[in-house]
Amino acid sequence: MDNDDRNLVAELKQENKRDLAFHTLVNKYQERLYWHIRKIVLSHEDTDDILQNTFIKVWKSIENFREESSLYTWLYRIATNESLTFINSNKRKSFMPMNDTSEFLMNNLMSDPYFDGDEIQLKLQEAILKLPEKQRLVFNMKYFDEMKYNDMSQVLDTSVGALKASFHHATKKIEEHLKNIE
Repeated sequence: MDNDDRNLVAELKQENKRDLAFHTLVNKYQERLYWHIRKIVLSHEDTDDILQNTFIKVWKSIENFREESSLYTWLYRIATNESLTFINSNKRKSFMPMNDTSEFLMNNLMSDPYFDGDEIQLKLQEAILKLPEKQRLVFNMKYFDEMKYNDMSQVLDTSVGALKASFHHATKKIEEHLKNIE
């Protein structure tokens, strides 16, 4: 963990500095977490809600942060878990089969007034949505966020080797999907 984050965590754990430190934390990580969550749930409104829930969870649990990982990976792990919880909760509410996440997320994307991608971006998202959940997360983190495998390993609690295999399989499936639509 870099010194800025180490100091930030120390201030978050001090009652008299907590509010200002939390404001600093939100300013520093809000945009990156927003786009990470958005790639998972594909809806602006849902992303805003999940981002808010993520920061609430951070506020409530900062005392439990043991600093064994970087602040960045801890935040990503919370955001990822909040996103997956949201998706699973909404699938239950809509009586959608638990294994049919891609249809739910594609509906999210298509109904999002803030999605301004062209047809190619839509086809890429469609291909990504057809991936199993773990491959989808790994692909998004590696391809869009350019996250290192070691950081991903901490976020997803998986070995680096398994992550590399997931990314490899994901890229092959996406390439195959994009070839078949031409």
